[in-house]
Amino acid sequence: MTARTSSTPWFLSFPGLIFFLGMVVLPLTLTAALSFHAYDFNIGVLDSYTLSNYTTVLSDPYFLSIFWRTLRIAFITTVLCVVIGVPEAYILSRMWNPWRSIFLLVIIGPLLVSVVVRSFGWSMLLGSTGLISKASIMLGLGPVRILYSEAAIVIALVHVMLPFMIIPVWTAIQKLDPGLEPAAWSLGASRFTAVRRIILPQISLGVLSGSLIVFGLSASSFAIPGLLGGRRLKMAATVVYDEYMHELNWPLGAAIAFIVLVANLLIMLAYNRMIEAKARKVLG
Repeated sequence: MTARTSSTPWFLSFPGLIFFLGMVVLPLTLTAALSFHAYDFNIGVLDSYTLSNYTTVLSDPYFLSIFWRTLRIAFITTVLCVVIGVPEAYILSRMWNPWRSIFLLVIIGPLLVSVVVRSFGWSMLLGSTGLISKASIMLGLGPVRILYSEAAIVIALVHVMLPFMIIPVWTAIQKLDPGLEPAAWSLGASRFTAVRRIILPQISLGVLSGSLIVFGLSASSFAIPGLLGGRRLKMAATVVYDEYMHELNWPLGAAIAFIVLVANLLIMLAYNRMIEAKARKVLG
């Protein structure tokens, strides 16, 4: 009976483990193996192994500038989502029904619309003949063209990623004792001090979860940079697409994808350790 009980969790998790190995581990392993293959423009992928793909990517200023742009845009998007999403989640948690349900639907509703459709919507707003440019002309400021710039990519990414920040933070706030803030007020703390000293330290793990999701999705985003950044303003995902579909240099594209994956994992693991250490220090 004991042996059967001890094997039950493994038996129950076996389908999920097979799915994970087939859908995650196997494709990553094949991509890593492909990245070490040599490539000839006349023949294609060669049955020989080399490190030239990685040395080419890591020594070429063109690819390094794209990596830096990708990390910079992902970082700015994450910071803006934290600045906007945390207060919004706090306000949402203090609402009463039916307003809470209505605003929660407003936050989650855009997720039901395709990212491509939303990107086209932003392209119409941010273009030289868009609503923002027309409003600027009416105010006498002249035409404004934000489309095909980093600003356009950041604006669209914040719009798409904001729910992924709000939901984890709102969930963390819902788990708090509702009497914490009134207790702090009764001891003379202002509302701002109560939020800063009492609420924020206890929802730091929710902020961590949202930040990791937003950063990872922003750094690997393809549709938004492709539609709002244009052909010249590339990010890592669009470069990988070009190497696979246009240049047909699959090993180089696989090397770029694997470098981006490793860089994202290292950054997110470091951020995770920092936030968790700070949370343990504050919460004990």
